[in-house]
Amino acid sequence: MKEQSNNPLHGVKLADILEYLVTEYDWDQLGDKIQIKCFKNDPSIKSSLKFLRRTPWAREKVEKLYLRSIKK
Repeated sequence: MKEQSNNPLHGVKLADILEYLVTEYDWDQLGDKIQIKCFKNDPSIKSSLKFLRRTPWAREKVEKLYLRSIKK
């Protein structure tokens, strides 16, 4: 329990993070900030979630961008 109390992502769903980022930056800017195909070629929330759930390094980049974005 103590481990999670300091985790700013605790309780935040990946889908919510992605929707926030798409709203904040749109797909084009998001694709420029994080160089992955699912943001550049025919992007959608569904396909991006599928990729991010299977690809830890990409998910980490998305989570870091989210944390930087909410601290503005």
